[in-house]
Amino acid sequence: MDFFEYRDGRLWCEGVTATEVAELFGTPAYVYSRRTFVEHFERFRHAFASLNPLICYAVKSCQNVHICRLLRDCGAGFDVVSGGELARVLHAGADPAKIVFAGVGKSDDEIHEALDARIGLFNIESESELRQLIAVAEQRGVTANAALRINPDVDPKTHEYTTTGKKETKFGVDLDRAMEVFEHLGRSKWVHVRGVHLHIGSPVHDLAAYRRSLERALALIDHLKSEGFELDTIDIGGGYGAHYTGDEAPSAAGYADVIVPMLRDRGLRVIFEPGRSIAANAGIILTRVLHIKQSGRKRFVIVDASMNELIRPVLYNAYHFVWPVNAGHFTPTARTAEQPLDDLSICDVVGPVCESSDFLAKQRALPPLQRGDLVAIFSAGAYAMTMASQYNSRPRAPEVLIDGDTTRLIRRRETYADLLAPELEINGS
Repeated sequence: MDFFEYRDGRLWCEGVTATEVAELFGTPAYVYSRRTFVEHFERFRHAFASLNPLICYAVKSCQNVHICRLLRDCGAGFDVVSGGELARVLHAGADPAKIVFAGVGKSDDEIHEALDARIGLFNIESESELRQLIAVAEQRGVTANAALRINPDVDPKTHEYTTTGKKETKFGVDLDRAMEVFEHLGRSKWVHVRGVHLHIGSPVHDLAAYRRSLERALALIDHLKSEGFELDTIDIGGGYGAHYTGDEAPSAAGYADVIVPMLRDRGLRVIFEPGRSIAANAGIILTRVLHIKQSGRKRFVIVDASMNELIRPVLYNAYHFVWPVNAGHFTPTARTAEQPLDDLSICDVVGPVCESSDFLAKQRALPPLQRGDLVAIFSAGAYAMTMASQYNSRPRAPEVLIDGDTTRLIRRRETYADLLAPELEINGS
């Protein structure tokens, strides 16, 4: 699954102990495994090799420019959803032709930036957006390639906040409206609408949901071709799952078993947008115990990480395995809340932020802990640092990349000066 493992009761990332990382960079800290990023990307590429797809890493999952550069070297393209993400991947040396730009609210400035970069594909989310892209391209006298994101009205059976393929969401164009959009705007000489894009949610473990959405997208493509539209691309998005508790997500090969037969003989250029499946288990958060507190029947482990560093438990009620770095004979047997070990205490793991919702894990059976102990929060490579905040004026944590026995700082810890700079750098105030 990844290259974080306990050896003789101590947590290692590749060839470096978690304790060493904490001693070098303090806590809280994000710690990534280079080998895990590479191996997860290669598994995906191998599983879908017969389609020769363009694999566009979803930058929103883990956006550090050094991670983007690492995946660029693996051959990845990039799925971006903002001008900032576009700037990141261009700085990382991405091939613009391998960049796709999604997002429901692209500003005119972002459209200009993407046209300047000559990106490969705009994923269009509404008729209004397509009209605006055409207008900007015509004004500039340039052409652009686009795919229309359709909403196949398929329930991916994931959290309501990460469901994007049902009719009630803000994303894409309803399937029954897509034909009208093509009829009205699909023959522009400024924007070549050459494909269809879909993304039904994340994480999606229901393989049948991919089958249903692809069936509907391919039926639309067939119909559009029969009406004279020249389509050569299908972007089937991302949403592929990751293991948070052990083995709940299908493997890359499992997704491929469903998807590849449906696309193999279609003669279409295929684009994928994996993010979580590559990044989630490539990272952990290291945190240190500040206090142990008993309040009534509740036992709290107060650590120096918080909802600022990992908002997923609060936002999505997401599960992340939490365990001491130096576990001794309490070495876990699996990354689940139920551990077949004696002498554990039921605890809530919480942070120092002034919100009752600031928790990282609830009702977890944990070994004895005391002030100063190091704790790891697993599966934090995706949607952790990218969603981090400075709430309560807390500087954001550093990011560290482990490569074998080499430790490399890829983002320094913020300082109080960093917090104040945007407010004080105005007219020298």
